[in-house]
Amino acid sequence: MGRLFGTDGVRGVANVDLTAELALGLSVAAAHVLAEAGTFEGHRPTAVVGRDPRASGEFLEAAVVAGLASAGVDVLRVGVLPTPAVAHLTGALGADLGVMLSASHNAMPDNGIKFFARGGHKLADELEDRIESVYQEHRTGAPWNRPTGSGVGRVRDYAEGRDQYVAHLVGVLPNRLDGLRIVLDEAHGAAFRVSPEAFARAGAQVVTIGAEPDGLNINDGCGSTHLGKLRAAVVAHGADLGIAHDGDADRCLAVDHTGAEIDGDQILAVLALAMRERAALRSDTVVATVMSNLGFKLAMEREGIRFAQTGVGDRYVLEEMKRGGYALGGEQSGHVIVLDHATTGDGTLTGLLLAARVAESGRTLRELASVMERLPQVLINVPDVDRSRVGTSAELATAVSEAERELGATGRVLLRPSGTEPLVRVMVEAADIEQARSVAGRLADSVKAALG
Repeated sequence: MGRLFGTDGVRGVANVDLTAELALGLSVAAAHVLAEAGTFEGHRPTAVVGRDPRASGEFLEAAVVAGLASAGVDVLRVGVLPTPAVAHLTGALGADLGVMLSASHNAMPDNGIKFFARGGHKLADELEDRIESVYQEHRTGAPWNRPTGSGVGRVRDYAEGRDQYVAHLVGVLPNRLDGLRIVLDEAHGAAFRVSPEAFARAGAQVVTIGAEPDGLNINDGCGSTHLGKLRAAVVAHGADLGIAHDGDADRCLAVDHTGAEIDGDQILAVLALAMRERAALRSDTVVATVMSNLGFKLAMEREGIRFAQTGVGDRYVLEEMKRGGYALGGEQSGHVIVLDHATTGDGTLTGLLLAARVAESGRTLRELASVMERLPQVLINVPDVDRSRVGTSAELATAVSEAERELGATGRVLLRPSGTEPLVRVMVEAADIEQARSVAGRLADSVKAALG
């Protein structure tokens, strides 16, 4: 069995890779590991458990709750809420552990388990490794030390968590959204109630699409991975902008009043300038990944904002933000972290802050996003190759060097193994799209030849 924990928890096809037995076992293991680490010392432990609307979340939630309670952890079951809501409530309620059941933007058959530590922060890698190790040890028959009588955990629903989270979102906005008409695409996901409610409370006129989850339609042709319906709705309703979330609402993409996409890099650029004006952009620095468009880096340099770069994954963005004491970071995919108000990417908060900037500035989102020019970017996934040799192949290193010489200062090459699939991603940026396509195609061929 390979490592269970990836860059964003444990994820796989529900009832095949991610079974009820696995969910229960990992939950018991997490409780024991945190107890061993002293997290529960001196008090009765509590966990917050939430999920997105996937049908499989119903039985997986039951398994997680059973596992935690059997290990002596009291459980607050918050129901269908976004991942950042579970993280926020874990911190706000002083819980020792948070658990979110979601596969984010993945298709409905998938699901996942993500654990949050006290304060609503992602678990450290070493704790995840320990949980996995303890789970594997007991999966093969080693008995658990189980509480009995009054020592078992108690379970109760915590419906008021939704209102607490919405109040938090609205309360941190720098200004209201009165006068804006906004279309929200909820991806038939976890934010289908809280996001429209938050935008409406903040003063916006709200139109919603993708807000009728049935357990089967999450991310299906809608949300941040399928912007077509949002583009059409914004234009049809004459809206000022549109906001799209993914299934667990930890990311946000947008479209302007013309229906043009505004990606995570552009959102970061807009928010960075807004936060600097309010003296909230600590060290005048924004954190982003190696996948950020070169146009974002050039725009930040032009505006006098420092760009700190990390590997791909919002957990690495968050690590760098904590290390440097920075306030803003994110990914091109729409994971945006505003560390003063959230411990993880929060798509609803990001959309609210973006809309607040439009309302406060009196400028369109299109105008605000024009601070950066996206350079043409071509991404090719190369399957069925040995991704472990990307960094050691001399043949591939030569091909990359030749490509970089051809592109010069106005282009960029990035080769990286996928963290979740057996393939290598080839990314090329250039001032000209045809050059980007040509270079990317040649590099993809080199990857196949060198690693196939």
